[in-house]
Amino acid sequence: MATISSFKDKVTLEADPLKHFAIKLTQDPEDAEDLVQDTMLKAFINEEKFAEGTNLKGWLYTMMKNIFINKYRRAMKSRIFNDSTEDQYYLNSAVSARQNEGEGNLIMKDVRVALDHLSENLRTPFLLSFQGFKYEEIAAHLQIPLGTVKVRIHNARKELMKMLADYNPKG
Repeated sequence: MATISSFKDKVTLEADPLKHFAIKLTQDPEDAEDLVQDTMLKAFINEEKFAEGTNLKGWLYTMMKNIFINKYRRAMKSRIFNDSTEDQYYLNSAVSARQNEGEGNLIMKDVRVALDHLSENLRTPFLLSFQGFKYEEIAAHLQIPLGTVKVRIHNARKELMKMLADYNPKG
């Protein structure tokens, strides 16, 4: 049996096992092929970093896994979604998605009604907190103890959650 001496030959022999691993990662044969090619290219470029006598297969699998993870992270950051129709449009969700302003207006109307139904002693601290005031500032402004401010804001939130339960996705 002939011995394989060159690094390139050793890496090339691992192409089939790498492809099986790539298919498990990508769930797509074409993406798997690209991942194998990227891994082998990176291995050839970084040949000097491989220590002779160590586990080549483990080194390649780790490299492949890291390439896959980095590509996935880049794809999530770019937020470009591929439309799988024949025309292959690329859609940028931030640009193409439009907020339904009518629905938003109805929700805000319900929030205002719910706020109006809160007692004044709950509504005022809640609204001040919502506007960004700190609990200490609210207590000083309303001339009530800090603990009372915290309790009133907590109770206001609970009341609002009850009144707006239809908008809670958790039911």
